[in-house]
Amino acid sequence: MPPNLSLDRAAVATVVKKTVVAESRLSIAPESVSEDEPLVGDLLHVNSLGFVGMLVRIEDELDAALPDNLFVGRSFRTVGDLIDVVTTAEATR
Repeated sequence: MPPNLSLDRAAVATVVKKTVVAESRLSIAPESVSEDEPLVGDLLHVNSLGFVGMLVRIEDELDAALPDNLFVGRSFRTVGDLIDVVTTAEATR
């Protein structure tokens, strides 16, 4: 994907879901994960160290930078929360 190409929410969601599935070491289709799925719950198992690694992979996959200030004061409980912050970063590029 060329740099500086603005991504829509669906494209970001695809990458985020693929990444959380890989981080949780699951063998399921990423599109089967809903946005309201908890990052730590019965299906997904993302710990704090894994979360940081996921952010790096998402940045690489989307050729995007996620500025540290996007994370100040935010809680990440669901897949949708992570999609929202990445979409916000893309919108401000």
